[in-house]
Amino acid sequence: MNSKKRILVAPLNWGLGHSTRCIPIINALIENGFEPVIASDGIALELLKKEFPTLSAFELPSYNITYAKKANGFKIKLIKDSPHLLKTIKREKKVIESLIDKEQISGIISDNRFGVRHKGIPSVFITHQLRVLSGNTTWLSSKLHQKIIAKFNECWVPDHLGVNNLSGELGHPENYMAPVKYLGALTRFKKLDVEAEYNLLVLLSGPEPQRTFLEEKLLAELKHYEGRVLFVKGKVEPEQHKTIVDHIEIYNYMTSEQLEISINKSDLILSRSGYTTIMDLEKLEKKAFFIPTPGQFEQEYLAKRLSTEGIAPYCLQDDFDVNMLSEMDKFSGFKSQEYHLNYKKLFGLFECK
Repeated sequence: MNSKKRILVAPLNWGLGHSTRCIPIINALIENGFEPVIASDGIALELLKKEFPTLSAFELPSYNITYAKKANGFKIKLIKDSPHLLKTIKREKKVIESLIDKEQISGIISDNRFGVRHKGIPSVFITHQLRVLSGNTTWLSSKLHQKIIAKFNECWVPDHLGVNNLSGELGHPENYMAPVKYLGALTRFKKLDVEAEYNLLVLLSGPEPQRTFLEEKLLAELKHYEGRVLFVKGKVEPEQHKTIVDHIEIYNYMTSEQLEISINKSDLILSRSGYTTIMDLEKLEKKAFFIPTPGQFEQEYLAKRLSTEGIAPYCLQDDFDVNMLSEMDKFSGFKSQEYHLNYKKLFGLFECK
């Protein structure tokens, strides 16, 4: 009979960031004597199944989040999709109730999945967005998000507490009343002492069709780049594929181990300004150039903030030109902050039941 408490870990399938930042949480659960159970959908689920092939994994209803083809249609599309999202959350709750009984789940860690919680067991919500930017409706989206967070036992924010934080007003809003635990930057990577091998590493992820739009644009632009390029598409598929086109080495996806080595061996990272990517690059103390996803207020805010602070430049997707990469000397790059997270104390919530 298995005496280990089983903890359900369920990241949102919106790009790869939510699933990849759950990897250190899953590893910590294992190290602290728990048995993680994975639940998600799409590429988020596939990635975690590849990372943890021996763990039980279950498919949840898909939110089917995609972007509008044009940036200014993003908010309208979300509004139109909201009835589907609400139905999916209801279905999600039913699946969770069934999983708790059948799989003997003792605790839940939900990374931005609204329906993954249960009144009968400790339920945690992970987010770096206590304040949700949405233009002139930020006050409403933030209130709605905070109302959802309040239904969980705890809220964990993957960021540093204090002035030198990564999420700014997203994770540190003024007058926020609900209890929050700040975890420091969550990353699956470690800084390695290795020689540089690539001048540029391109990391793509995120919902379609914008991921493909950026892939096509960058591959065309980088034909004129003078340097060795490693290009990771962020498409998690059954088999890994590698192609070489002139000075560009292209992979459909990489495992965490491969990606850790590749980032450490690269002088410059070109990617979306997704929050998980920012946490990874801070840990590895890399220089970066960001292209926020069109219409995503959060990524635009983070990119502007990092540029203003002199850490990393950015530009809009339509404006990118390969010559912009020659301006990197004007920016400092990321500097890591030492932080020790006491996982035993953090997981104490699950020992109560």
